[in-house]
Amino acid sequence: MREIGGYIEWERFHGSAYHTDCLSLNCGRSALALLIQLKDIRQIALPYFLCGSVYEVCRKYGVSVRFYHINQNFGPDTVVPEKGEYAYLVNYYGQTDRKYIEHLRGIYSGKVIVDNAQAFFEKPLDGVDTLYTCRKFFGVADGAYLYTDAPASGLDMPADESFDRMRFLFGRYERAAEEFYPEYVKNNEFFSDEPVKRMSRLTGNLLRGIDYEFVKRRRTENFSFLHERLKGLNRLSLKIPQGAFMYPLWIADGDRVRKRLLEQKIYIPTLWPDVLEQCRESDPEYGMAENILPLPVDQRYSREDMEYMAERLFQVLEGIKCTG
Repeated sequence: MREIGGYIEWERFHGSAYHTDCLSLNCGRSALALLIQLKDIRQIALPYFLCGSVYEVCRKYGVSVRFYHINQNFGPDTVVPEKGEYAYLVNYYGQTDRKYIEHLRGIYSGKVIVDNAQAFFEKPLDGVDTLYTCRKFFGVADGAYLYTDAPASGLDMPADESFDRMRFLFGRYERAAEEFYPEYVKNNEFFSDEPVKRMSRLTGNLLRGIDYEFVKRRRTENFSFLHERLKGLNRLSLKIPQGAFMYPLWIADGDRVRKRLLEQKIYIPTLWPDVLEQCRESDPEYGMAENILPLPVDQRYSREDMEYMAERLFQVLEGIKCTG
């Protein structure tokens, strides 16, 4: 029976989501899992430099996995497809050129999956299966998008519910991040065994309330500022992506710098630490995982915040230089 009256719930937004004409799902794992089922993927080439959850999804659905190395420009070291194999291409920090994706699509006869988890504002190429996640860019507990040309009408999927997983977001809005960090970690772990579901109504509503042009502009401006200040230190040659994810600064002693910045409450993650266990120290991926500092450039921060962070970084580097 329909309810009328009573207390007013969370406000409903009437804007538009950034990604439309695609499947809206509960998480990135589900996007890949659904794609595997829709296209009956049996073989896939994955980069070593990758979140372990992608491999786990492939293993869960019986997909044979072959790993490949990437070079210092984030591209595949070699491209030699095997029969029937799909290529899983990660758009690291939004640095992958669209022409390269088209090139790889030709080599793999269209069997290419692009992971745009770090490139939310990059539109997909026609005919290329493309995944997006929302949690890396916005204050939501879940959410993902899948673009695919595979027939998906009539899918019987339950809708997710997010209301019980929002406390760490509301908590950080009014208090310090460290107080709610365990709940944030718990939310990330929650999806390891979740079935494929549609995006929750709550998350879909929140994503319709975002000023995407502001977010894109602010992230681009912050990335540009850091690049101007830090490109002389950076081992990476970078382009400036629209609506950047983070600014990847690859320097010597990156892990040591990360720990020093943590002492000043500047939180720089180690993305995909399991890479350090899977790769040799001589592999490019090992150095990337250990020493790339993903500096935040998101919409919460102004140019003054970027200046503050850059100055603290220079102070840490000078301190390490002096102490050896």
